[in-house]
Amino acid sequence: MPAHALKRSTLLALCACVMVAQGMVAAINLLIPELSSSSLHPSHSEILWTVDAYVIVFAGLLVPAGALGDRNGRKGALLTGLALFAAGAATSALATTPAVLIAGRGLSGAGAALITPATLSIIMQLTTPEHRARAMAAWTLALGLGGAAGNIGGGLVGQFLSWRALFAVMVPLAGLLALAVAVTTPRTERSAHSHPDPLGTLLLTAGLVAVLFGIIESQSYGWTSARILGAFAAGAVLICTFTVHALRSPAPLFDPRVFASPRLRATCLGTATGFFGLFSLFFLNSQYLQGVKGYGAALTGVAIMPLTIGMFLVPRFAARWSGRPRAVIGSGLALIGLGLLGASTADAGTPYWGYACWLLVISAGTGLSMPALTLGVVTSLPPYQAGLGSGLGTTARETGAALGVAVTGTILSTHTDLTQGMGPSLRVVALIVLAATALVVVGYGGGRRSHTVTPDRERPLSRV
Repeated sequence: MPAHALKRSTLLALCACVMVAQGMVAAINLLIPELSSSSLHPSHSEILWTVDAYVIVFAGLLVPAGALGDRNGRKGALLTGLALFAAGAATSALATTPAVLIAGRGLSGAGAALITPATLSIIMQLTTPEHRARAMAAWTLALGLGGAAGNIGGGLVGQFLSWRALFAVMVPLAGLLALAVAVTTPRTERSAHSHPDPLGTLLLTAGLVAVLFGIIESQSYGWTSARILGAFAAGAVLICTFTVHALRSPAPLFDPRVFASPRLRATCLGTATGFFGLFSLFFLNSQYLQGVKGYGAALTGVAIMPLTIGMFLVPRFAARWSGRPRAVIGSGLALIGLGLLGASTADAGTPYWGYACWLLVISAGTGLSMPALTLGVVTSLPPYQAGLGSGLGTTARETGAALGVAVTGTILSTHTDLTQGMGPSLRVVALIVLAATALVVVGYGGGRRSHTVTPDRERPLSRV
């Protein structure tokens, strides 16, 4: 299959897949009130796990899922992911107990972990370097639209339908997407350099899950509680053990020395930083619009639409500046930080249009930086590891998102109500984003060479 064989129908099908997978991260948040009063009678802890199970499994499996697609076939991984996603949605829709609902969410998260890196990896395999910037912009737009669609869909379902309807509609939708992929998407060449590494996969997945559990559950138990500190300690030990194993193994899941590349470190940090800011905003947005401005669930979902405008329009221009990624990334992340500072001034008396203007600034920053960051992560690795690169990048996204929610929730909990806590929370998040942006810019320009470890570990480090 020639490298330029990415057709519009293929790109649309792949972007639709990642849009649906990302949308289910956000949609459930607007259904919490209905779930709490449902016939399942879930406890507060069970509600949290219903929300978190998808994200924890999704992010925890991304790296091995990306490597699995590189090794066994990316189209097959994508179709398997859609099947798991649909099975999890059906399980959740038919759940008679909170435990079954949580299990269904986890199963869908496992499907999403296969879907997301496979879509980006296929795009990388089917495009030439000169066309990748535009393809990355379309894929990144799908991520943003997925978040917006999740908010809108969750709001509409929460206001007009049963919570089960959200999961039920995902089953035929996943089936349609699988049919579209089967018809439009060619099979790409498998990587001859990838090998099974069951022990490495287990160690890395368990380590990531432990760290994500600590981040996400920190709001419930406190950052200094024995449970959270134990989770972080376990995650650190498991990831260190994976690193030692990978360095000694003749055929590891991936070689940790890929992080010797300053550009890979910078792009992963930048990706995490952008989603740290975005999901802090998502966490507070629905509470602000519903609790302070008095909007209904459906209107709240629609009111976040300004965030999609910049994501849709700006990448078209950013693709023209793909030759200056450092400036594009730094400017975009800085706009996210400045937009969050502006949004921190919103209160009960702020007109919606004033608040929406800051959403547009954040949206422009996201549309400017995220395509370049996505491309930077995947091109820091050899082409045959495109799935692994996508997995690393998406893990950075989801980890940043989880941290954003956790940090914002922790700061908010120190104030008596949302009105008093929203401003300080967003200001702290904004300052963290701006500080991290400086590190990203310095790291991205920290050297001309990007160190890529070759499979035989003997050839010299290459330029990208």
